[in-house]
Amino acid sequence: MRIIAGTFRSRSLQAPPGLATRPTSDRLRETLFNVLAPRIQGAVFLDLYAGSGAVGIEALSRGAVLVDFVERAPAALAVMRANLTRLGLTAGFRIHAGSVATVLRRMKPEPAAAFDLVFLDPPYDATEEYAATLGLLGGSLAALLTPGAMVIAEHRRKERLEIQYGALERTRLLEQGDAALSFYQSSSAAD
Repeated sequence: MRIIAGTFRSRSLQAPPGLATRPTSDRLRETLFNVLAPRIQGAVFLDLYAGSGAVGIEALSRGAVLVDFVERAPAALAVMRANLTRLGLTAGFRIHAGSVATVLRRMKPEPAAAFDLVFLDPPYDATEEYAATLGLLGGSLAALLTPGAMVIAEHRRKERLEIQYGALERTRLLEQGDAALSFYQSSSAAD
């Protein structure tokens, strides 16, 4: 794995050993950030199910001002911290250890620190995590998002996510190989 562009372009990243964490491929990450390019500079970014931290680190490399990483697996947390240290990053991010639902419910909605972009990539076999997380962000925890925020879910191409989760409505679906990216925005922002 490597960082595609920005300040840390071409720097390599480590992934946790084993099959429990499935890193977003370089190619899919490049596609994701090509779409996000006009929105990433100065953004507050939330990387859910962060694994090695590759997506959030890519966001920092491309100009996000703050990235919140959420991960509960100890091995993935150790690799993420090592990746951040290896790049010399000491600020501009926060790491939250715990389950996504628990961490999200503990976050305080603060307009100055609301999220512009949210990326979620739960384990493919944890299909219930998609509905649960998107449901929270489109419902009771929508205040964590800025007006017009974009929420992106990486999932199996054959796994079809709902078109709408509360106030979040899918505006775009990109498929690449066996993976897909579903892009959601608040219904009011998508109009």
